[in-house]
This record gives sequence, C-alpha cells and structure tokens, in this order.
Amino acid sequence: MELFTISVASDSVDKIASLHRFLKEEFADLHSAAGFINSEAELVALIPEFQCNAIQCIGGLPHFSLVDHGPLVYAKAASAIAQFIVMELEPVLLRAIIRKQFHYDEPNEIETVERYCQQVLHGTVSSSEKDIVYTDVHHIDRERRKGKVAEELELYLGSSIRLHLDGFVTFRLTAYWEELREIVAYAVDEYVMDRQYQEFISLLKYFVRIQEVKLPVVHVLHKGDNEFALYDEQFQLLEAAPVDLIVAEMLESEMNMEDMIVSTLITVSPEQIVIHTRYPDQPVMRTLETIFEHRVRLCTECGHCGIYFEDTQEPAKAVSSKTTIIRRI
Repeated sequence: MELFTISVASDSVDKIASLHRFLKEEFADLHSAAGFINSEAELVALIPEFQCNAIQCIGGLPHFSLVDHGPLVYAKAASAIAQFIVMELEPVLLRAIIRKQFHYDEPNEIETVERYCQQVLHGTVSSSEKDIVYTDVHHIDRERRKGKVAEELELYLGSSIRLHLDGFVTFRLTAYWEELREIVAYAVDEYVMDRQYQEFISLLKYFVRIQEVKLPVVHVLHKGDNEFALYDEQFQLLEAAPVDLIVAEMLESEMNMEDMIVSTLITVSPEQIVIHTRYPDQPVMRTLETIFEHRVRLCTECGHCGIYFEDTQEPAKAVSSKTTIIRRI
C-alpha cells in the first residue's frame, strides 16, 4: 500500500540519500511508538529510487492500518522532511534569496552575507570560520522553524500521496520563505554596515599616516567607560586642541567622548600613544589600536597607572556609542 512518494530535483542523488537517512532515523522507533507488537513484520518500508530521485513509503499489509497508523507515519515523515529542509536545504534557500532578491553576484559577497545569516540562525562562528557554535536559544529557534515546516508537511501528506519537495518548498512554505528573507535582510544590513566601517577605518588610518608628527608622546589615561584624560610627555594635562574640521566631518557632527579622543589624537598627531587602562579588552582600545596601529602601546601597570587608578573600585561597563560607526569593533 503506497502511502506517499517524495521526489526531488533531477540532479539530486545525494539529496535522496540524505533525505532517506533522515526518514530512517525518524522511523527507527515507529514500531514501539505505534504499539506494534509483531517485531518481525514491517509496518512501513522506505524504498529509495535513485534513478527517479524519489523515495517511496509503503505500508506493510496486512499489518498496516491507515486509520490506526497513518497519522503517526505522516507526523514522523513530516518531522524528518522538515529536518532535512532546515538542515540541508536552508543554506541553498538563503543563497537563492541573497542572489535573486538582494542582487549579490560576487561569490565572496554571497559567502560573507551567508555567513552572517548562519550566525543569526545558528550561533557564532569559530575562529576557523567553519565550525558553528550552537546555543540553546538558536537550537530552540531552529526547532521552532522545523515545527512550522512540519505542520505544513503533515497537512499535505494527509491529503496527497505525491510530494515534489522542490515545488512544495517554493510554493507552499510562504511564511518560512518570508522568515528567511527577513534574516537575509538583517544580514545584508550588518554586512553593509561592517563594510562601511572598514572603509571608514581605512580612511582614518590614511589620514593618520599623512599627518605630520606634532608631539613625541601622548599619554591617554582611561579610567573606564567614557572617562579619558590626555597628557603630554611630561604628564602635563593637554589643553583641548581645536578639532580638525575634516576629521570632525568624518566622525559625524554629534561626537561622543570616544569620538573626541580619536579626533583629538589625530589632530595632535603624536608619534607614540601610551594608553593607561585597567580595561585593555574594551572595544575602544581595539578601535584606537586599529586606527593608530604601531603608534599605540597599552599600559596596565606603571607608576602613573597606580596613582591614576588607585581609587578605581568597580569594573567599567562596555563602551557604547549612540551614533557613530566607531563603536563597531
């Protein structure tokens, strides 16, 4: 008794093998879940047809009952197919959206945007940029997406014995497609912002390089958050230097304290910048190191540090910036 047949695109032998594996894993406990006592009889059979790129599910008569066993078989099949879609087809669907709806053609750009999508969907990517580190939140969200797809599949399998998977995904999973599109839209925004940030940092670095050196050393004392003080080589407090108009325009009109430090350092153009801080891992430190490169030296313990930080009790909070792109490190 044929229960259903699943077919995929004509060039998808590997997909058939993978889908067959998902189905077998889901059906592994079918006998016990169905309360079927006869362990020798086969309740259902999954028959891959690689030449036709299809998988046929057959109910084993006379033991199989459509009324008694059909709903469970459809539910398990829907779960397995949904797992296959989310795990195997989702990257392909994301790439299709990136290319066709957001008009990215360069392979490097497509790969970068897809990586942002994977971070949103599955978690953070390791330093090798290959292994994905899953979190509980991302696992729950993946199961939610799988559940929504499985609901649509279960309804369909209950009323049709032919399932062309590519067509079903394209035309029946409208809500799923829309969710993936929203994820790609977010990823594209992040990609564009990060690209703009890198271009912006490159421009600042160029501006630093072409400036003539005006001071041998500037000491930047950072107590935490947005609290900075600038001193010359004699540890005399630097008077506020007029901000270069070009730099001000680059850093936007409404500058916060972090931007003011960057602007001032570019304006006074020191040969060396010594940053005294108890918080060397804060984003602002990475920003200054990125812009001023080899000129920057971090100091976490010296005589001046001891005096300046002796009243520091609480650890500083992460630096935040309301408007400027400098915060993106």
